[in-house]
Amino acid sequence: MSLTPSDIARIANLARLELQPAESARMLAQINGFFGLVETMRSVDTTGIEPLAHPYATVQDVTLRLRDDQVSEPNQREANQRSAPAVENGLFLVPKVIE
Repeated sequence: MSLTPSDIARIANLARLELQPAESARMLAQINGFFGLVETMRSVDTTGIEPLAHPYATVQDVTLRLRDDQVSEPNQREANQRSAPAVENGLFLVPKVIE
C-alpha cells in the first residue's frame, strides 16, 4: 500500500494541518517508507515460531523481577472515612450520576 499526494492532502485536511508542498512531499515519503517497512515485516515467514513475551528472551532467559505481595500499611479505613459526608458498610456513598 502506498499513498499519493492527494491522500496526504486529505489526511492533512482531516487533521486540520496546513502543510507546505515540501512538508507534504516529506510526509508522503515518510509514510510510504513506514508502509514499506510493514510490508517487509509481513513478508517474513513466521510459521512455527513461538511468540515472545519479551524480545530480549531470544538472547537471554528473562524472568520478571517481581517482589512478594506483602501488606506494608495498616488498615486505616475508619480514619480515612471520617471526613466523608456519607459512609455505609465501609463504603463511600456518592450521589447517583447516571439515571
